[in-house]
Amino acid sequence: MDDRREVVISGVGVATPIGIGRDAFWESLCAGNSGIRRLERFDSSSHPVRIGGEIAGFEGKEYIKPRKSIKVMCREIQLAYTAAALAAQDANLKNVDADPDRVGVVMGSEMLYGDLDELAHAYRSCIPNGRFEFEQWGERAMSDLFPLWMLKYLPNMVACHIGIAQDARAHNNTITAGEASSLIAIAEAAEIIRRGWADVMFAGGVGNRLRQTAVLYRGDRLSSHRNEDPAGASRPFDAGRDGIVNAEGAGVFILETRALAEARGATILARILGFGNRFEPLVNGRAATGITIRNSIQVALRSAGLESDEIGHVNAHGLATPQDDKVEALAIRDSLGDVPVTAPKSYFGHMGAGSGAGELAVSVLALANGIVPPTLNYTQPDPECPINVIHGEALPAQPNTALVLNQTRSGRSVAMVLGGGD
Repeated sequence: MDDRREVVISGVGVATPIGIGRDAFWESLCAGNSGIRRLERFDSSSHPVRIGGEIAGFEGKEYIKPRKSIKVMCREIQLAYTAAALAAQDANLKNVDADPDRVGVVMGSEMLYGDLDELAHAYRSCIPNGRFEFEQWGERAMSDLFPLWMLKYLPNMVACHIGIAQDARAHNNTITAGEASSLIAIAEAAEIIRRGWADVMFAGGVGNRLRQTAVLYRGDRLSSHRNEDPAGASRPFDAGRDGIVNAEGAGVFILETRALAEARGATILARILGFGNRFEPLVNGRAATGITIRNSIQVALRSAGLESDEIGHVNAHGLATPQDDKVEALAIRDSLGDVPVTAPKSYFGHMGAGSGAGELAVSVLALANGIVPPTLNYTQPDPECPINVIHGEALPAQPNTALVLNQTRSGRSVAMVLGGGD
């Protein structure tokens, strides 16, 4: 690869339950602050799970210009737009004399569920006699919906709005691969730069598993039920873990060539060294074996040109379900030995397609600041998860490399290797 096209990260923008913006996010990590709280955006009193990683106090109008654009942006698009604007600010892109045709966007996204209050009247109009009549939908319900309703909830509109706002006219794409979406999007953006098709890319992801419609659709079988202890609910790899804590959030990064970053005097926060993406079909109730996690790690190491003992820390998927954590822990142990492991979902929960971006931000800032935040709520080691979980206090980021993992419950595993900005 042409060294001049080495891909670096020069800006980080986040909108998460533990902070909006790089500084607030990092301060929460350093202070050990949890973003899990009692749900307030809808009445959850009748729900079996009443906690989650909500972003308190977020107002899209504080970040989105022109404000009239908000009418065609659901909450997820607003979060991603905000994260992209903050990333551009963090990288000082306004002072870059970049050709708009050489600036692109790749975002991880997912199904964006509509709010009940937008749909309730339309549904009611199709229940004339106490029973929903599907044949009435086209004639009655459609007239009750906001004419541009669909534009608010198309997954690809996340990348489109960022491209418009940032005048990014090059490659524009959307990845919808569940929890793996963000890392795949960032890897694609890095490859676009390596191939010489762009010089700067906005890349990341957004997700929201807290909309009431999404909560009702997914159910609570895999969720933590620690309603009386929100901050202690997400317990990756801990023996007392009892399930996922859902959340919302977005993360966006500025990727560019090292040559451009150095020429404009940008601070290089991290380097993207390698990536692995593997799949194991989990059909008909087949349980994950962990083979795809092992394979994605090995592919990522090879592409980065590193050996297993050269990884400073692993940033684990850490869903906090009994079986998923066990499978991931064994794969990490088999592939990387006693490497230190941190699990950021313990801070902000499971942000769906935005998880990988939020978690990658943790490792990018860990490398930039020289310390790896510990995993929250890890108090009782589980013999079935024989890994070296960082807990209690932060760990020096040495060696200055990281491997970030994400998996989907349909069988995909992705791994990304980062290096420090030196």
